[in-house]
Amino acid sequence: MNDSFDRAPGAGRTRNLPADPGLAGSAAGECDTKTTLFNQREPLRQPRTSPPFAENISTANVGGCGDLQRQSKPLQSTKANSTSASTGFNEVDSLVKSSKLSASAPEFVPSGINPYEDPSFYDDNDSYYGEPTLAETVTDFLAHLSSSPGSFESDVEHITGMLNSWVTTEELLKELVELIYTQSTAIPNFSYTGARLCNYLSHHLMVSPPSGNYRQLLLQRCRKEYEQRDVAVGGDPETQKKFHSFVLFLGELYLSLEIKRATGPPNRADILLTALKDLLVSLFSKPDDANLICAVKLLKLTGLVLDDTWKESGKPHMEELIQRIETILLDATCSRDVRQMLLKLVELRSSDWGRVRYAAAASNATPDNDPNYFMNEPTFYTEDGTPFTAADPEYAEKYQEILDRQDYFHDLDGENGNEIYDSEDEMEPEIEEAFENFCLEAEKKRQQ
Repeated sequence: MNDSFDRAPGAGRTRNLPADPGLAGSAAGECDTKTTLFNQREPLRQPRTSPPFAENISTANVGGCGDLQRQSKPLQSTKANSTSASTGFNEVDSLVKSSKLSASAPEFVPSGINPYEDPSFYDDNDSYYGEPTLAETVTDFLAHLSSSPGSFESDVEHITGMLNSWVTTEELLKELVELIYTQSTAIPNFSYTGARLCNYLSHHLMVSPPSGNYRQLLLQRCRKEYEQRDVAVGGDPETQKKFHSFVLFLGELYLSLEIKRATGPPNRADILLTALKDLLVSLFSKPDDANLICAVKLLKLTGLVLDDTWKESGKPHMEELIQRIETILLDATCSRDVRQMLLKLVELRSSDWGRVRYAAAASNATPDNDPNYFMNEPTFYTEDGTPFTAADPEYAEKYQEILDRQDYFHDLDGENGNEIYDSEDEMEPEIEEAFENFCLEAEKKRQQ
């Protein structure tokens, strides 16, 4: 009993059982012994799927009785396996002999694949792999200028040279005008850069068909929107938004577009001056908030130039527009914020659009001829906290009182003031000696 029993935990699982010489040469006996041993444990879980080709199990697997017990089919003999294996090799040899494949073939084409390719299949993709169109090029360039307006001077010459080699017909020129106009009125805050680009192209674009050059075609395009002004100011919000973008772009175009003369500096386009006046009248004829805000923006942008130009020609157009604004302030039911914008605009015009005509010389400057006369003067405060400056009528009198008060306190301190200051400047002997020692030590350290 001691030979077959071990008190150590798990010892029975690893202990070798005594061999039976009667079962040594029998495969069936060996399987029975191992089966008895494995049956002492919990049976293994059956696999979820049966192994494929169970009937072609090799001879090596026959010796594994545990594997044979997991199979649901009866065991096959070694001879049967050898027969099936030889049959499989014969089938492979027959396939190799009957195959038409060649190792020296230039390419391998699987069965079911049509080697012929229709060339028309690639015709639809020529635009994708080919050169970009004019619309794509101009759109990309305008998007670049919109994101990097500071690169206008360095990039405009390059794009103009490209357009000169590209735009050679009237149709392409009209397409270019439409592209730039659309992007200049559609991209937010791009009207200024778009107007600069239009002015540059009007002087450097070489193509000039019979229908007109770049500037003439651009003005014709703007005229289409101008003629729809009376309908657009009373349209739906989307129509008004597009019209307001056109109005602001036309204002920038008036400030940027230059028409060269034979002699003298270039002029602005007078036709745009008349158009801007009519557009302002149309905006004020329908005084809702959106139209009034657009009119205020346009006058802040171009009011100074328009006022000077109309005054030089003796036309009272600006006074008439200001009277319209004052009438709107009295009668129209606009919002409070828009009313404030109109009031600020009237104040801006009354101050000559914020300009200072000239600055008087320092020797001739007076409060009457120099608005900055009191700019650098100090600000004082009275006893109750009220500020007063040199612009106050009583400034001189109050300022003198302050000076007299300072002199009074200075006289009071002057009786013993020198003694106080002298005593503050003098050091006690111990402090003076310590300071001298400190200076000597610092000098020695610096010399080392």
